[in-house]
Amino acid sequence: MERTLYAVPSAIPMVALLGVTDAHLRIIESAFPTLTITVRGNEITFHGDSEEGLCLEALLNELLVVIRSGQTLSSELVVRSISMMRQVPPDHPAEVLSLNILRNRGRSIRPKTANQKHYVDAIDEHTITFGIGPAGTGKTYLAMAKAVAALQAKEVNRIILTRPAVEAGEHLGFLPCTLSETIDPYLRPLFDALHDVSHPESIPRLMQTGVLHVAPLAFILWRTLNDSFLILS
Repeated sequence: MERTLYAVPSAIPMVALLGVTDAHLRIIESAFPTLTITVRGNEITFHGDSEEGLCLEALLNELLVVIRSGQTLSSELVVRSISMMRQVPPDHPAEVLSLNILRNRGRSIRPKTANQKHYVDAIDEHTITFGIGPAGTGKTYLAMAKAVAALQAKEVNRIILTRPAVEAGEHLGFLPCTLSETIDPYLRPLFDALHDVSHPESIPRLMQTGVLHVAPLAFILWRTLNDSFLILS
């Protein structure tokens, strides 16, 4: 098979697609060992297996859409995009990586994997969404970003953050302090995510006005939660 792809418009520098010193190209070549890939100008030629050639063409088209959305490709994004294209059925990296959940302090918060995209879509489509997975997979972070985005869009009137006040195998004993000071260690992961997706200086004001309410789960039960975005972590 021989196929020449003229899919790189002159408005997009080849370095944006192939990476500095062809770092992205080397990743692509490693992922498609049955293809011989040659680049001249804005023309990419590849020889080899037909199915692999079609997959590579689809990948390059997806990466071009990501670049047009304003994102800068990184080696990590290229690797994730290849993984999405290899799934059965394949996911579309452009749909996943181009989705803007929230823009804050000059950067956009987007899902990084297909599963994170499915999670965000589930939050949009359902009243109650359960996010199950190991630590560090973005469950709380993305939920917090969706909550702030919903508040900014006036889809909800307040955000309620809660979690069970359960000690991790270590009894702290009696602490002579206010309720807020007592539950702060338990809710710190939620606050960390909140500070990262919103303006930190606005958080005290939101708490004073009741737009942002933080409490342990036992204090949330039996309350009316109309027009609220509730995050239970």
